[in-house]
Amino acid sequence: MWQSQQDPPESCLNLFSILVAVVKGVPVLCVVLVGLSLLLLVRLIEFPVFGQTRPVTPYITKSVCRSSLFFIGLKCEVKGTPMLKRGAIVSNHASWLDIFALNAFQRVYFVSKAEVSRWPLIGQLAQATGTLFIERNPRKSVNQLKLFEKRLGSGHRLLFFPEGTSSDGLQVLPFKSTLFGALFNESLKSVSFVQPVSLYYEPPAGKDERFYGWWGDMVLGKHLLLTLATIRHGAIHITFSEPVSVAGFASRKELAQELESIVVATHEAARATARLT
Repeated sequence: MWQSQQDPPESCLNLFSILVAVVKGVPVLCVVLVGLSLLLLVRLIEFPVFGQTRPVTPYITKSVCRSSLFFIGLKCEVKGTPMLKRGAIVSNHASWLDIFALNAFQRVYFVSKAEVSRWPLIGQLAQATGTLFIERNPRKSVNQLKLFEKRLGSGHRLLFFPEGTSSDGLQVLPFKSTLFGALFNESLKSVSFVQPVSLYYEPPAGKDERFYGWWGDMVLGKHLLLTLATIRHGAIHITFSEPVSVAGFASRKELAQELESIVVATHEAARATARLT
């Protein structure tokens, strides 16, 4: 768990802001629940016919995430194109909003820590959308890498956060290379690509630049309410860089370092551009 040397931005909720949060939160909750119900119904037909391939339900997930961001009031500024090649996607991790932002423009399956599966509502959503859950247990790492390889071998584009935790959104933390090892499987290395994606959250006018960051011991419920209570939002700057061929690297550590450098560069560029406008 990453901890900033600075305290999180000061924030408070009053009766008006809570009312705004409720007004905006109701349609978001409705969209999520309706989308989840529809996804589960479609999955009843999709699974027996296509198994893990999931040709239909990811489009439902994309629509739910785009609609949710619209009702929240967050704009997305997108650069680049999501890849259609086999392999994985990696991104820096700044907020719970990352899930909506990254799902809204591509068909991906997230890799998440196992405890997320037990979170109310969010856990059910993650399971329904095909999230791969990983336990932080060295004794299970071999079996989990095999499961990772199996999903990649099935044609799934898996998205994970190599930082291993979320930050305040102003920086990119060092990438851990563990999960990259699955891409070096003999049957996957020559055909797999990894696309680096960076997220920079431009704060609402007059707000702390870390406004959307969610890290350390910050309470999810309060951060969610503060986000919903904001009337005029900033924007999420999403940069899809060119995919990198796994075959061009000798080891997972070299691959992780290259991807980290790309994400750092595009994150800094997006931040600099946003601060000039």
